[in-house]
Amino acid sequence: SKGHAVTERTLAPRPGSRKGRCGKRVGMIRSLIRDVAGSAPYEKRLMELLKTGRDKRALKLAKRKLGTHLRGKKKREEMGNLLRKKK
Repeated sequence: SKGHAVTERTLAPRPGSRKGRCGKRVGMIRSLIRDVAGSAPYEKRLMELLKTGRDKRALKLAKRKLGTHLRGKKKREEMGNLLRKKK
């Protein structure tokens, strides 16, 4: 509440804010490839761990294979979604 009173400007989102998002076409192509090629061996092991309810161990495996905690979490979530879709 100190200083000259100004109104907050609403700025348009910058192009960099959508960097890395998956578009419709790319998402469709990736899902098609996943259907044709199947899963990598470590992904199969991840799914087995998730089936038995060993989420923390699955995260540790994913983290070791992919390099970072965030990538590991994302992969674990992706594999969990695949399992739910199969049921």
